[in-house]
Amino acid sequence: MSDEWSYSDEELNEYFQDPSQRRPEGDGPNESSSSSNPVRRYFERRFDDPDKVQAAYVLSVLTGLVLAGTLTLALYMMSLTGNLPSTQSLENPQFQLATVAYTADGEELARYARQNRSWVNHRQISPHVIDALVATEDHRFQEHWGIDLQGIMAAVVDVMTGGGLRGASTISQQLARNLYNEQIGRAVTINRKLKEMITAVQLERRYTKREIIEMYLNTVEFGYNAFGIQSAAQTFFGKDASELTVLESATLVGMLKGVTLYNPVRNPERSQTRRNVVLMQMVRNDVISQDFYDKNHDKPVDAEYFSSELYASMAPYFAEYVRQWMEDWTEQNGHDLYSEGLRVYTTLDSDLQKIASASVDSQMQALQNVVGYEWSQRDSSHYSTTLTDYFDLPEHDPFSYFWSAKKDVVHAFIRETPHYDQLRDQGLSEDDALSQLYNDEAFADSLRATKMRLEAGLVSLDPRNGHVKTWVGGRDFQRDKYDKVAIAKRQPGSTFKPFTYTAAIDNGYSPYYQLLDSTFTWTDPSTDSTWSPTNFGASSGQMLTLSQGLAKSYNTITSRLVLEVGPSNVAFYARRMGVKSEMAEVPSIALGTSNVTLLEMTAAYSTLASGGLYHAPTAVTRIEDRYGNVLYQSTPAPEEALSEQTAYTMVDMLRGVIDYGTGVRIRAQYQLGDYDLAGKTGTTQRSADGWFMLMHPELVTGAWVGFNDPRLTFRTDWWGQGAHNALMLVGDYFRTAARADSVGISDAEFPMVDFYANEETMQDSAVAPSDEGRVGW
Repeated sequence: MSDEWSYSDEELNEYFQDPSQRRPEGDGPNESSSSSNPVRRYFERRFDDPDKVQAAYVLSVLTGLVLAGTLTLALYMMSLTGNLPSTQSLENPQFQLATVAYTADGEELARYARQNRSWVNHRQISPHVIDALVATEDHRFQEHWGIDLQGIMAAVVDVMTGGGLRGASTISQQLARNLYNEQIGRAVTINRKLKEMITAVQLERRYTKREIIEMYLNTVEFGYNAFGIQSAAQTFFGKDASELTVLESATLVGMLKGVTLYNPVRNPERSQTRRNVVLMQMVRNDVISQDFYDKNHDKPVDAEYFSSELYASMAPYFAEYVRQWMEDWTEQNGHDLYSEGLRVYTTLDSDLQKIASASVDSQMQALQNVVGYEWSQRDSSHYSTTLTDYFDLPEHDPFSYFWSAKKDVVHAFIRETPHYDQLRDQGLSEDDALSQLYNDEAFADSLRATKMRLEAGLVSLDPRNGHVKTWVGGRDFQRDKYDKVAIAKRQPGSTFKPFTYTAAIDNGYSPYYQLLDSTFTWTDPSTDSTWSPTNFGASSGQMLTLSQGLAKSYNTITSRLVLEVGPSNVAFYARRMGVKSEMAEVPSIALGTSNVTLLEMTAAYSTLASGGLYHAPTAVTRIEDRYGNVLYQSTPAPEEALSEQTAYTMVDMLRGVIDYGTGVRIRAQYQLGDYDLAGKTGTTQRSADGWFMLMHPELVTGAWVGFNDPRLTFRTDWWGQGAHNALMLVGDYFRTAARADSVGISDAEFPMVDFYANEETMQDSAVAPSDEGRVGW
C-alpha cells in the first residue's frame, strides 16, 4: 500500500481531537457532503477527489471486517483446541491390539481382544491394497498437506449446483477421526469438520505419508470385530494382508463405504458392485489397466467368513484354558490381555491336535449311534460289537425307549428346566406342568439334544516336560463350553488302581506278590459299615500276582491290596504323582470312587512315564509384548515323586494291560505292536464313565467318554466299558499319528528294570514284606 493511503497514529488523533485541523463544511470539493460518519469525514478532509474518498472508505471497512473475522475465527479455533487431541497423544497414539496365541509350531491358535486388531507395517501390506485405497478415497493424497482444498471446492460446487453431498475428507482426516473419535466425534457438523481438519494437518506435520497409510489401514473397521487390514484379510480371505490380490484388495477397500452394506459374505452381489467401483477408480488413476477390469469385473466375490471367535479355534477348549491362565498372569503382572497385543506361545502341537480332533469326531459319532440305538430298543442286547456297524443302522428313533421307560429320570430332567419353573409360577400343578412339557414335541426334542448327547475329552502330555500337546475338551464348544479335560470331575474307575500298586511297590512289594482272587466283605471297625468289592466278571478263586491283578483289572486283588497298604497312603501317592482334587481316604478309593479331572490323571500317568518326575501340565512357554520383548519364560521345575525303580516297575506292570490285559485292543485292533506302550482301562458303576490311559515314552494320552449327566449311561455293559469306548478314541488317534508323516511316533522304549537278580529273590517276592517294611494305616 502506498504512503498516500497511510496515516500515523498522531495524524488520526489530531484529526479526531483538534477541530481546527478539520476542513469546514462546504469548503472545497466535498462541501456538499453531510456525512455524519467520522471516518468518512476524515477521508473527505484528506482527499479532494470523491473517488479516492470512496475507495479509502471501502478499503477501511473491508480491512476492519477481515480483522474482525480473523479475530473471531482465531477465538473460535482457540475454543476448539480444548477438545482436540493433545500433542502427546498425536505423537504417541494408543491402539487396542489383540493378544495372539500361537501353537508350538507357529500356527495361530486364538485371539483375545475387545477389538480384533494385529498391527502390520507398510511393507507387510499388499501394494494392491494401498493402490486401491488411494485411488478410491484420496487420489491427491501425495499432493496435499492433510486437507484437499480442491476436493472441498468441488464438493461445494456439487452442493450449489444440486449435485448433492459428496465426501471430501482426505485419508489423513479419516485417520484423525478413527484415532480420536472421542475428541473429534462423528456428528455431521461444521464443528466436527474443523476439528478433523486441524488434527489432520497436525498428523501430516508429524508423520510421513507411508506412516499415515500404515496407521490408517491398521485402524479402520471391517465388521465382525475385525479392525485393521490384517484382521480383515484373515477374517474374509483366511490369509495375511501381504497376500491379498487386486480383487481381494478392492473388495476390502470397497467395504470402507459401508461395512455391513458391502459385507462380501452377507451381501456378495452388493460387494461385487462396490468392488467394481473401486476397480474403475484404479483404472482412472492408472493403477490397473482397462483390460484387467474387463477380464475380472464379472467374477464373483470369493470371500468366506473365518471367525476369530474361540469356537473357531483348532483347539477351542485349550484356547479358553490359555485365556483364563493369561487373565490371571496379566492381572498379577500389570498387563491388559485384551488391548496390548501380547504374543503368547503355547505348547500345543497343531498337527497332533488336528488328528486328535478328527479322531474324537469320528469315533464319537459312531458311539453316539451306539447309545442312541441301544436306548431305542426294548431288547437290551447290543446290536454289534464292531463300532463300524453302527454307521449303517436299521431305522430307529434314538432314545425313544429311554424316554418312555425311564419316566422318573425324564421327569427329573424336566423339573430342572426354566420352562418347568415358569409353568409352576403360572399356577400349574406339578403333574400338569410335567405332562404338558413331556408331551411338547419341540421342548422334548430340545431336551433330548441337550441331555442325550454323549460327550468326550482327550488330552496328551509330553511326559518329559509336562507340555500339553493335544486338548479336546468336548465335542462342540459352541453347544457345550464345559471342559471335560480340566474342569469336569468324574470317578476314574479302574484307571485309579495304579496308585494303589505304586504305594505297594514303593514300599517293598514285588510285582509277583500274590493275593487271593475271591470276593470278601470288609467291616469298618469304626462305623461297622461293610464293603464287598466284586470283579466285573467272575472270580477265579486262585492266587494271582499283583501284575496279573492289575493287567486284568481284578477288583478283588486291588481291594485286598489297599487294605494292606492303607487308603491314606494311596491318596498320598496319587497327590505326589499329580492328582490334586480332594480324595476320600477310604478303602474304595482304590477302585476310583473319588472325582478327579482327566488332566490330573494324565499328568499322574506322565509321572510314571518320566521315571518318577512330576511335571505340572504346562500350556504357555513364553509371552512377549508387541515389540518382541520377553515378559515371561516358563522355567520347568519337576518334582521327584517316585524313584525311577518304582516308576518303571509300574510301567512294566502296565505293559501287561496292553499286551494281554483289558487294553489288548490297542495292539490287536489298531496294529500298534511295534511301539513300547503301557496303559490302563477304567469303567465306573452303571457304565457312567469310560476311561483309557495310554503311555508312550514321549506321549501320554488320556480319554474319557460319558454323558454330562451321569444319570444317563450306556445301556449295555459291553459298550459301557472304557476298553470299548474311550480306548477307541485313543487308539484311532495314536494310530493316525503314528502313520502321519507330519507327526510320526518314535520307537522310543521305556527303560527296563532288572527286578530280580536270582531265582531265590523271585521266590521270595511272592511273600509280603516283613512287618518292618510293610505300610501301616
